[in-house]
Order: sequence, then structure tokens, then C-alpha cells
Amino acid sequence: MDYINGLIVALYLAAMLAFGWWGKSRTKNSSDYLVAGRRLGPFLYTGTMAAVVLGGASTVGGVGLGYKWGISGMWLVVAIGAGVILLSLAFAPTLQKLKVFTVSQMLSLRYGSQAATNTSGIVMLAYTLMLCATSTSAYATIFVVLFDWEKWVAIAIGGAIVIIYSTIGGMWSITLADQVQFVIKTIGIFALMLPFSLNAAGGLDGIRQRVGDEFFDITGIGLQSIITYFVVYTLGLLIGQDIWQRVFTAKTPKVARWGGTTAGIYCVLYGAAGALIGMAAKVALPSIAGAEANKDVVYAEVATQLLPVAVGGLVMAAAVAAMMSTASGALIAAATVARTDVTPFVASWFGKNISVNSNENPEHDVRANRIWVLVLGLVTVTLAILVDDVVAALTIAYDILVGGLLVAIIGGLLWKRGNGHGATASMAVGTIVTLGTMIVLEVQATEKFAGVYANEPIYYGLIASAVTFILVSVFTKATDAKVLDHWNLRVSGKSEEEGVSIEG
Repeated sequence: MDYINGLIVALYLAAMLAFGWWGKSRTKNSSDYLVAGRRLGPFLYTGTMAAVVLGGASTVGGVGLGYKWGISGMWLVVAIGAGVILLSLAFAPTLQKLKVFTVSQMLSLRYGSQAATNTSGIVMLAYTLMLCATSTSAYATIFVVLFDWEKWVAIAIGGAIVIIYSTIGGMWSITLADQVQFVIKTIGIFALMLPFSLNAAGGLDGIRQRVGDEFFDITGIGLQSIITYFVVYTLGLLIGQDIWQRVFTAKTPKVARWGGTTAGIYCVLYGAAGALIGMAAKVALPSIAGAEANKDVVYAEVATQLLPVAVGGLVMAAAVAAMMSTASGALIAAATVARTDVTPFVASWFGKNISVNSNENPEHDVRANRIWVLVLGLVTVTLAILVDDVVAALTIAYDILVGGLLVAIIGGLLWKRGNGHGATASMAVGTIVTLGTMIVLEVQATEKFAGVYANEPIYYGLIASAVTFILVSVFTKATDAKVLDHWNLRVSGKSEEEGVSIEG
């Protein structure tokens, strides 16, 4: 049985490599490589957006949460879907019009402050690297089960596949891979796992009879956990470079708005399906070994015990697809930030001025971007092998991202009076308060990483960042009129006609 499932997953991995060559033929310049030429239509855009946000936590983790908490286990994925919907309806059209590559470039346009953009670039690089390393470790665990590999071998081989197809074709290769991954996940979850597992459990009535009405309590996981999911995941999705880079691929603002909204609704349905699968597994497989300690094992047990052999292989491929789409998206995001934002900043320390992604020499730009993806891919694979708890590192980066950067980014989009001084100060204060609270709680905690995983750091960081942003912006000089005029021009979508470009 494992042999057949493993063969199906192996064929899927081989197909991933083919996508790299397909993407290479469509990549002529840095815009093609980094944002798929900014010309994805509704179908491709919806699929790639859904694929990048629905990773291992949503797919494997969502089923595990349903196994433990019942229908309320859907809230994590629902929060992700809410973030995609909010981003798409409120901000995506504006972001698409800016014609930038990174979050830091948006801050530079809005505030005209280099301090704010440099800070955000470093934090965003740390976040995307940790996200890629976490996703790499996650899909490697499936390879360990299927192929009986050592963990480091699974990470190295799986990571190599992601690096190859991402490096060769950039965002075009990733877009095609995401589209296939989206189809596989949809079939695997909705058409296979959900009906097979519900049938094995005797349907919803069978589940209710065996585990009781409390498993159908929508708030069973706890109000505090639900609020935390929305604070961390919904707000985090509004500002993540990996998500914004997908927004930049949209052909028009309309595609960014409605394609993204459709992806968000899909995420909500995906979360409900995952929770129902977990609930059914609780009845059909009530004593899964290790499920209490590690809920992520539930997905694999359902695939191998409740589904026919070949079907189980496709479902396992769906899990790999979910994790690889997140890993590849985070990898190209990290490379984009490193080359576009961080490298010029570091070069300035030595009195050098570096221009990147100018398209003055398209072949050179594409080659340089490929090198960055390759190098950072090797870095993330090494991190995944060497670091025992990359989840803790990702949590730290995620908390800094939201606690330190959210207010400055969203504030710039919503509040005209917000300025570079307020943005820079809010980033510094939010980051310090977030990390400081985390350190204090970690010192006081009786369990390792309890302070890192606590909710308070991100709450306190957000509050301190917001208060600082408002006060400093009000009591300091407003943003220069020329900067705001340039910003308004870009937001209007008229930048190309005016001959203005910051892609270099």
C-alpha cells in the first residue's frame, strides 16, 4: 500500500520539475520572473492565491484540529480565508496599481522614508525564510513515512525539487505548479477525503451519536483561540510579502479584487471540509496512535486507513502540494526582498549604490534573480535540517511582522496624516514591545517556548505600535507634498503614462 502511495507522490514530484521548464520559456525579464509579468487572469490568479495561503497548517493541521475540537477546528483556516477576503476587497486593487515588487517599496512610495523601508525589508526577509523552512520540514515528514527516508534526506530531496522548479522559471513556474496543486488539493479534500471519511463514520448523524453535540459547538475550541487566529493569521495575511507578491501578479485591479475574494471564500469552505474530515476520523479511527501529542498524524492515518490505496496516494500528494506551494511562494518572496530591499541597504553601508530589477538588461536581471532564489533555497533547506524547532523561529518572525509592521503598512494605506517618522517609530516600538514581552514570558514560563507561543506579545506589540504611530505622526511634520503627490499618482494607476517607475 505505501509502495503505491509513494509511487503516486513520486510521479507528482517529477511533474513539479517539468513545470520549471515550462516557466522558463515564459520568463523574459524580472517582471516575468518575480510577478508572472503582472498578467494573470481570474482563473490562474484565484488558484495561485488559494494555493499559497493553504499550506500544511491549513490542510494537515486543519484535519487534526477537527479531530480534537470538532467543527470549531475550522477557525484557523477560516481566519486565513477572512484575511484573503479583507486584503482582496480593501487593499488588493490599490496594491496592484502601484506596480511594485515588495512591501518595502510600497512604504518607500508612501512615506519617502528610507528608515521605514529598510526596517521592514529585514523583518520581511526573516519571516519569509522561516516560513519556507517550516514548510520544507512539514512536507519532509510525509516523505519519511512514505519512503522510509531519514529526516535530513527527505528535507534535502524535497527542498531540491522546490528549489529547481522555483529557480528555473520563477513565478511563472510557481503559478503553474500552484494551479496543479490547487486542483489536486480540491479533489483530494472535497471529492475524496470528505465523502470517504463521512461514509466511514456513518455520516453527520453517526458522528453526532458517537461523540455528542459538543463536537458541533462552533466555539468549542475557545473564544480566546478564535480571536488569536484572527489577530495572527487574518492581520498577518494583510502584510506578508508572499501574499502581496501574488497580488502583484494580477492582470487588473478587478482580477485582484474578485479573484482574491473567490480564493478567500474557497479557503473558508476548505476549513469546514477539513474540520468535518477530522470529526469523521474521530469516529472511524477513535484511537489513532500519537494523535493526542501530535494531531498532524490524523491526516496521514485517514489517507492510509479509510481510503483505497491509489486514492490515498492522491490525498497524500495533496498534502505535499499544499506544503510545497507555501514553500515555493515563501522562497521567491524571500529572494525578492533580499535582492530588491536588503542588498541595496547593506551596500549603502559601504558607500555603494546598487540598482536592481531595472530591466535595462533583462537577461542579467533574470539570471541574478535565479541566483538569489537558488542561494536562499539552499539556506532554507539548511535551516530546516539544522534547526530543531523552526516553528518557534517562525512564530517570532510572525509576531514581529504583525506587532511591528502591520500598523505602519495599513496605516499608510488608510490614514493620509501618517508619516515616515510615525511609521519608523511604530515599527521600532512595536518590535521592541513584542520581543520584550516574549522574553519576559519565556523567562517566567515553566515549559520551553511557552513565552514564544503566548498571545500577549503580539497584542501588546500591536497596541504600542498603533499608539506610537498616531502620536508621532500627529506631532511631527506631515509627509512631504511631493511624496504624497507621487503616491496618489501611483494609486490612480497613471504611473506608466507619466513615465514614473520604481521597479529599479
